[in-house]
Amino acid sequence: MSTPRTIGLIVPPGHGQVPQDGPMLYGERVRFVARGLGIAGVSPEGFAPVIDTVLDRARELKAAGAEAISLMGTSISFYRGPEFTESLRAAMQEATGVPCTTMSHAIVAALRHLGIRRVAVATSYIDELNDKLVAYLTHAGFTVTAIEGMSIVGVKEVGEVSTQSLVDLSKKVFARDPSADGVFISCGGLLTLDAIRQLEQELALPVTASSPAGFWDVVRLAGLDPASSGFGRLFA
Repeated sequence: MSTPRTIGLIVPPGHGQVPQDGPMLYGERVRFVARGLGIAGVSPEGFAPVIDTVLDRARELKAAGAEAISLMGTSISFYRGPEFTESLRAAMQEATGVPCTTMSHAIVAALRHLGIRRVAVATSYIDELNDKLVAYLTHAGFTVTAIEGMSIVGVKEVGEVSTQSLVDLSKKVFARDPSADGVFISCGGLLTLDAIRQLEQELALPVTASSPAGFWDVVRLAGLDPASSGFGRLFA
């Protein structure tokens, strides 16, 4: 058996643990290593003290053997706008010499891959971040048919949101304008794999979310096959 490729993840929580979606999706096929930013909250105020440490974390991951690196936070990578997102990715690549991406790049790639143009969006966010997300997606060529967030700022609280809450909110935003051709659940800290399966079955439409899209994107970036059976259309 060949040695698995090493992929680096910069994650918002300070503990710097690999999000559980990675091992669930890819098992022993990929070795994920992570470093944490230690954000105080899911808000611009929470991001401000740590956003300038992203390159330091990227360098640490390169030193740990990472062959591709992703900033696995959606709002922290889009909240300053698309030009900043792109410049941050470029700076990560320059600092490390390996292919780099962000979760905001990932969600755009995943939505395009699924053929979603008109998207209903459910988030964990406060309204200020929802507004910035709409601007980011619009800039990338998508139409946001409806968006609603849970106004959660606490990092720990995001990870405690139930699958049923995610399904209910997603169906609510989709029902506002059923012309949407897919659903997107935004926030890398949400546990969404079960919700995606349930929603794709009930709505008969493609559904994706930040963390699954982030893993799919960085695994592709590393030159590996991102498919993983049983986890929805993106991984088919």
